[in-house]
Amino acid sequence: MDDIVKQALAKWPNVPHCYGWLALDARGNWRMRDERAQHLKLPGDKLTNAALVGFITRNYTVDERGCWFFQNGPQRVYVELEATPYIVRTDPSAGWLLHTGAPLGPLEAAWLTDAGALVLRSGAVVAQLDDRDFAQVLPQLRMNKEAVEDEILLAWLEGRAEGDLTLDGTTVRRIGAGELPAHFGYVSVASAPAA
Repeated sequence: MDDIVKQALAKWPNVPHCYGWLALDARGNWRMRDERAQHLKLPGDKLTNAALVGFITRNYTVDERGCWFFQNGPQRVYVELEATPYIVRTDPSAGWLLHTGAPLGPLEAAWLTDAGALVLRSGAVVAQLDDRDFAQVLPQLRMNKEAVEDEILLAWLEGRAEGDLTLDGTTVRRIGAGELPAHFGYVSVASAPAA
């Protein structure tokens, strides 16, 4: 957390939290959601200012309820998650790279959702693969240690085919997209706790 944020927290400890105004989309973009976007359930405007994106990223964390937020000075700005708390991409030199710029770390577990999204875990970090990178990862998937054809993978995903699906030696399991928050203990859309 930035020092300026820590100082603001000490100076103004009781600033009300903010909900609905910031989102993280499934491609790792921060999105500002004004009242119109919230009312119409639109994704919001993609933030492109490098300094602002860096500030949000450095001050992005989770509370005790599993709600992710950006500490903006003394105010918590809760983040609506389109997918998982982190989004991961492939990088030719760094391997698995999070939307924050940090490496994912050693792959410990993997899941494919019923919607075809790949979710990876390393330690406490859970990250969905940016869908634009799936074509690069597909050749790394193996079924019973053999390259897997698209039709077989689709049948496996739908539960019509059995076999040991792996990614870089790590077992890939099936999971429903709607089960991700409960399974990994995060909240997709935070709301103010009951008084």
